[in-house]
Amino acid sequence: MVNLVQDLKPISYIKAHIAEIVDYVGDSRSPVIITQNGEAKAVLMDIESYEKTIHAINLSKLLQLSEKSAIDGKLIPHEKVKERSEETLKRIRK
Repeated sequence: MVNLVQDLKPISYIKAHIAEIVDYVGDSRSPVIITQNGEAKAVLMDIESYEKTIHAINLSKLLQLSEKSAIDGKLIPHEKVKERSEETLKRIRK
């Protein structure tokens, strides 16, 4: 969770304390919002949180595609998927 008092830093502060900020982000798993001229411009976050965020975004995109397929009536019955999977496995094993 972002603490706006502690986690909102001007770019000048970031430049002067980059090693300290990177340690903070890595240890706390809390992102730091970087401001420039009083406006939020960027976010610095630890790599694990970044990877989880990317994974969540990709999963969300897959769910949206699945939902669109369902709405468009492009669903494949379970039996058909099972049949196609078995056929594919037979071809692979030959």
